[in-house]
Amino acid sequence: MAQLKFVNVNKVYPNGYHAVHDFNMEIKDGEFICLVGDSGCGKSTTLRMIAGLEDITAGEFYIDGKLANQMSSRERGIAMVFQSYALYPHLTVAENLGFGLTLEGIDMDVIDKRVAATAEILGLTPYLDRFPRNLSGGQCQRVAVGRALIRKVSIFLMDEPLSNLDAKQRVTMRSEIKQIHRTVGATTIYVTHDQTEAMTMSDRIVVMKSGGYVQQIGTPYELYFNPENLFVAGFIGEPPMNFLRGKVESGYFVNDAVEFNIKDIVDDAASIEGREVVFAFRPEAIRLPKDGKPAADEFLVISKVDLTELLGDTTNVYANVGSVNVILKVNPHDAPKMGDEFDFVVPHKAAYIFDAETEKVVPSSIKRN
Repeated sequence: MAQLKFVNVNKVYPNGYHAVHDFNMEIKDGEFICLVGDSGCGKSTTLRMIAGLEDITAGEFYIDGKLANQMSSRERGIAMVFQSYALYPHLTVAENLGFGLTLEGIDMDVIDKRVAATAEILGLTPYLDRFPRNLSGGQCQRVAVGRALIRKVSIFLMDEPLSNLDAKQRVTMRSEIKQIHRTVGATTIYVTHDQTEAMTMSDRIVVMKSGGYVQQIGTPYELYFNPENLFVAGFIGEPPMNFLRGKVESGYFVNDAVEFNIKDIVDDAASIEGREVVFAFRPEAIRLPKDGKPAADEFLVISKVDLTELLGDTTNVYANVGSVNVILKVNPHDAPKMGDEFDFVVPHKAAYIFDAETEKVVPSSIKRN
């Protein structure tokens, strides 16, 4: 397997565009790392620098302790799976799987054994004699993964490999790729714009922002419950976190619709006195008040319902809190009607305060789970 280390890695293109800024990270043997972010955030550029397809402008990149900046792609021991399947249409599944090994001059008996073993892992054995045109999208993607897997390299790079699949196929392939990773154990770096893929598949996630800035690195649990800034808080979670903007006055969060005593949910309310802040909470974190009143560790919010969406096990409620639109997730049996006033509570442990100017979370000793 392989350990990777990035020290102040930057990518600047000849036209002056700075695609990646000071990327710093250590990746352990066998980790599954997801790079996520909006378009233009530098995640694919970072992957291409790892692969040796893009030069590193500044900084140092190490593989197993060896400086890899000038290593060729072949020397790095890397296999890559792209968004497009890039299968050879005139070759069968078996021939596609073994094509790279054929180019390396490996004996056909060895290739046949590796093809059979790889097909068994991926559930492709019944399709070895078929051509790509006779396969579904999910099967084609498995062949593409198999071409990387068969090389027995120590690093897998995947650039949005599931984006061409439909929703059901993506769910299936997510679990299959994760199972393959557990079986093979190769260090894997996976690029996606889909935060659900990142949350369900990765050991750790790197959240990047437009311009190539890393916002936070952590486990899915850490990013969900302890976002370090507004960007991460709004990016991780579906539907996204709700934000109410206001000001701190005498230890209270105040805006045109609510007034909350926030002394119990921040470590030092005096440090943000008079500052513009953002009160945040996740749609699924709300509760209905008991007897119409909040508990001592809850904030009561009054909203007016605009729209509801029944999703089966939950209902999304689109409502207004003063002049701000929010999304709430509730039990379908508790769903209000359009136009209703809807009272809900936000538990203290589910509430966050962010500084509006720095966009960083205000420190809190509350355990969030």
